[in-house]
Amino acid sequence: MSGLVHGAVYGVLILAVVLTTSGLWIWGERKFAARLQTRLGPTIVGPFGLLQAVADVLKLLQKEDIIPAQADRALFNLAPVLAAFCALGVAAVIPFSPDVIASDLDVGVLYILGLGALTTIAIFLGGWASNNKFALLGGMRSVAQAISYEIPLVLAAMVPVILAGSLSVSDIVRWQVGHHMFALWPIVPGLPAFGIFFMAMLAESNRIPFDIPEAESELVGGITTEYTGIKFTLFYMAEYVHTLVGSAVAAALFLGGWDGPFAPGLHWMVAKTLVLFVSVYWIRWSLVRFRSDQLLTMCWRYLVPASVLLVLAAALWVQLFPEFL
Repeated sequence: MSGLVHGAVYGVLILAVVLTTSGLWIWGERKFAARLQTRLGPTIVGPFGLLQAVADVLKLLQKEDIIPAQADRALFNLAPVLAAFCALGVAAVIPFSPDVIASDLDVGVLYILGLGALTTIAIFLGGWASNNKFALLGGMRSVAQAISYEIPLVLAAMVPVILAGSLSVSDIVRWQVGHHMFALWPIVPGLPAFGIFFMAMLAESNRIPFDIPEAESELVGGITTEYTGIKFTLFYMAEYVHTLVGSAVAAALFLGGWDGPFAPGLHWMVAKTLVLFVSVYWIRWSLVRFRSDQLLTMCWRYLVPASVLLVLAAALWVQLFPEFL
């Protein structure tokens, strides 16, 4: 199979699985939140409410597409499409197994970090183009949050890169498989690097307690205030996809990817990704959001210095214990 055909086939397959999983988890999250709050959640549409997400999508597709009179039409229309594209595009270089990968780039980690960062531009475009003060404030908050947390995210991702000596996500997973250990080990810097990466991923995905760009109690709906119908759906979908794909990246970089006892393979990568994915929403429905000043203080005073030290620790480990490489 040629490289182009291979990439197209697996790209479509991965895209379908990611979108389907995100759609199903909309139902799963609502049931999960309902259980935590002693409610029933969706029960009407389909058995156990399983078709509620389908009903919601059909309803949103029928909504009128409204563009504010003073909005920048081009940017207003571009923002949700760009957000969805950036969220989905990252999945192209994630190795779900030795064979299931759309494109095995030598600079896969750099591609992930670069494309993921572009989501911030899409969010700010939506806020700026809406010509709405609440949306603009949400966009400005998003920029402040993303620029801040992108730094510890990148530095934490550099720990497995340094240990494995490669920017290819597949090579990093193979290094973990070859050494029969996760990138969580050595405990320092691996485990704290994973914790920082996971926290920064929450902030990048705008999930509670880091959802200040969409704080409903203050900003109505943040950047999505003026969006309706399919455009609102794209923003909503992008958040779920970003969280799912981010969980897969964390599983590949720190938890061994497809490696596992008894029978390494695709099922281990899926299981690890889903455990992290569910953990994100467990945190979301268990905590309250931070204030903006608290969020930025935690990043710049604690996470950034800690992540710099972890990168130095990883470099020292490579120099002092080359037998583990």
